[in-house]
Amino acid sequence: MKKILLFGLLLGISILGNSQIITVIDYETGRPLDLVTLVSNSPRAFALTNPQGQADITAFKGAEKIEFRLMGYKTITKSYSKLKSEDFMVIMEPSMISLDQVVVSATRWSQPKRDIPAKITSITPKDFNLQNPQTAADLLGISGEVFIQKSQQGGGSPMIRGFSTNRLLYTIDGVRMNTAIFRSGNLQNVISLDPFAIENTEIYFGPGSIIYGSDAIGAVMSFQTLTPRLSITDKPLITGMAEVRHATANNEITGHFNVNVGWKKWALLSSFTSYNYDDLRMGSFGPEEYLRPFYVQRIDSMDVMVKNDDPKVQTPTGYSQMNIMQKVRFSPNEHWDFQYGFHYSTTSDYARYDRHIRLRKGLPRSAEWNYGPQVWAMNNLSITHNGNNVIYDQMTIRLAQQYFEESRIDRDFNGTMRYNRLEKVDAYSANIDFQRTINENLQLYYGLEAVLNDVTSTGTDEDITTGHVSNGPSRYPQSTWTSYAAYFTGQYHFGKKFMLQAGARYNKFDLDADFSGNLDFYPFPFSTLSINDGALTGSLGFTYNPDETWTISLNGSTGFRSPNVDDIGKVFDSEPGSVVVPNPDLQAEYAYNGEIDIAKVFGEVIKIDLTAFYTQLDNAMVRRDFTLNGQDSIVYDGEMSKVQAIQNAAVAHVYGIQAGIEIKLPAGLGLSTRYNYQVGEEELDDGTTSPSRHAAPAFGITRLSYSYHKLNMQLYGVYSAAVKYEDMPEEEKGKDYLYAIDEDGNPWSPSWYTLNFKAMVQLTDMLSLSAGLENITDQRYRPYSSGIVAPGRNFIISLRATF
Repeated sequence: MKKILLFGLLLGISILGNSQIITVIDYETGRPLDLVTLVSNSPRAFALTNPQGQADITAFKGAEKIEFRLMGYKTITKSYSKLKSEDFMVIMEPSMISLDQVVVSATRWSQPKRDIPAKITSITPKDFNLQNPQTAADLLGISGEVFIQKSQQGGGSPMIRGFSTNRLLYTIDGVRMNTAIFRSGNLQNVISLDPFAIENTEIYFGPGSIIYGSDAIGAVMSFQTLTPRLSITDKPLITGMAEVRHATANNEITGHFNVNVGWKKWALLSSFTSYNYDDLRMGSFGPEEYLRPFYVQRIDSMDVMVKNDDPKVQTPTGYSQMNIMQKVRFSPNEHWDFQYGFHYSTTSDYARYDRHIRLRKGLPRSAEWNYGPQVWAMNNLSITHNGNNVIYDQMTIRLAQQYFEESRIDRDFNGTMRYNRLEKVDAYSANIDFQRTINENLQLYYGLEAVLNDVTSTGTDEDITTGHVSNGPSRYPQSTWTSYAAYFTGQYHFGKKFMLQAGARYNKFDLDADFSGNLDFYPFPFSTLSINDGALTGSLGFTYNPDETWTISLNGSTGFRSPNVDDIGKVFDSEPGSVVVPNPDLQAEYAYNGEIDIAKVFGEVIKIDLTAFYTQLDNAMVRRDFTLNGQDSIVYDGEMSKVQAIQNAAVAHVYGIQAGIEIKLPAGLGLSTRYNYQVGEEELDDGTTSPSRHAAPAFGITRLSYSYHKLNMQLYGVYSAAVKYEDMPEEEKGKDYLYAIDEDGNPWSPSWYTLNFKAMVQLTDMLSLSAGLENITDQRYRPYSSGIVAPGRNFIISLRATF
């Protein structure tokens, strides 16, 4: 406490000449607090503290209520005059138990979470620093509410509330990442994001189509990257961070640095990260079927099965990745803010491991099956204006251009032809969002959106014996996908306890595809295809907050997914002996969702929250048997294959609960648990039902934490239920190479758990050390539907320097 008083005395002396700067510090340590949100409704103002715990509150002058919020701390509300009398210093007390939080994913504007009828979970930099996730997919997983499927080490496909892949939406700095080739099969695009460059992550559960449009059915995952910080004094603000990290399970070597230089009106931020991973080692105790006894090498012009000296090492799974981010910010006055961001990510080639372990007649099916470099680049310009006029109080314009590149390279075992399929997408988007406070009870949010995706797809076939390269069929037709939308959301507060929210969106989408380049390879009865349709979605919900310790919300919402190029245009082998062909008659699918959420805090010691949800998906796009020119089978890659296509042929139902409890124990200890249970069913061809492939088994995480001054420690367990053969989706039953084998010789997914320990200590004001031991008991397990076996015992250590 003496440190705080001394700090406050010095601070008061230093800021006598500038009463518009406020500093926020930690009650226990006296250290400045970064990323504290300051919010005022009258006048309408918002600010964030910088790494020195400081913020310019000129725009808050005269405010009667200024709220200070930071996850893990008690919310403070004070008037501007009160702050002035206290020499513009705020001291915040840590608190593990709270219902207060500021979120942005619900409306694209900062709001108290208690005013949102949908469930939202945040992942903070503090969580990242302790847990050290290797990829953005792993970052989502540490929430304990997202199940991560991986087909290979360079992968990570979230499963949320029984939905996955193109029924979930990603946004980066408010910009839609989903493209027209996001597929129904497992995706790995999220690994293009750099966890070191992410300032905050939010998961908005349930349909989010009102704000975000197509694909936002199961959830919206919103990533906010580092924001350039302006100086609030005449001196430049120079801050940064550098970190090195090593993990033993895949011999990870990662290095990162970022630096921010800010003046009063201009700021620059640069970020760079390099990741290198070797082949991944699995655990020692678990199903023998998961071991990797061999791998394929080409020796003397022959593909040969080579004995793996260590069957626990999954060869080939290693890869590398690089991420670059550059941002520029210009804020000429308190009314305008301009931010430009450039993002670039690329990987090396990486093997799709699940395709390397398939057998055919006792021999490997593939000698090669790799993804080429996964490239993502984005140019993003955002313009924010605080207008306080008749049309809006705040306006944000986002203009973005993105480039995606992915490819697939495969060759059969002892086959001579190497097939290369390359896809490129140029994505353009424009958003304009408005916020207007009519009075203290009514807030309006509305906007317009336009999206254009231009898809270019090529195919080449190479004879590896002669080196001759010829044109091959492309994976997709040359296509253009467009979307135009307008949305409106209103929130009305009936006093301090009740809030009603309602919204609607109309979305028009068009798709034009040209198949002429593939007519030499496949007998399509058409050369072009067009879809022109629209979708209307809505939501209605309310929140009831009896007091500061209670929140109850009820929400009904709809979502949709329009057919994209992957749905209507691709030709691929979904499984051995089957080939998927285009379907020109697809329509949008619709989700109807209802949920109730209850959270209660007991004496700042215990917090319990429970969410129950039900979602029905109508007109669901699913893979079904099909005919092409009257034929139910065609020759594909030299093999007679059953014809299938994506069709609006099913109704799907998903229901479940998400529950959590947090307990604040004496002496800096805390206990928490998150548990997720979901059941999904989808209609089959014959009218019967099958479990949904993307409904994960019950899973959860339990944590025992300890915090004292500069030390944070956590002992936690992660666990998942089993999926027996009779409970497996029909399409998974044929993938015996992915699963353990039960006593009857059938595939199944066993239950699993891991015990883990993490610790982080602040060595000096600049240096911190983080270390951990994951999967302490060295379990060998493969998460449901995954192609790769999870890491075995894994020691992680990282050293971070901040300035």
